[in-house]
Amino acid sequence: MSTLGEQVRGRRRELHLNQKEVADLAGVSPSFVRFIEHDKPTLRLDKVAGVLDVLGLEMAIKIRST
Repeated sequence: MSTLGEQVRGRRRELHLNQKEVADLAGVSPSFVRFIEHDKPTLRLDKVAGVLDVLGLEMAIKIRST
């Protein structure tokens, strides 16, 4: 299973966007996009959601399998 950062980076590259372009579209800083892509453990969820929206991605919550 890939991480959030790997998913974001992969999708950004599929769309041929650089980190600054994604940041501008999402209203965040380029460093925030970098933090997501490097799986920083603490991120503001509202900003993450904005980046995901720009990339056509969504978050889902599910019960962990045990």
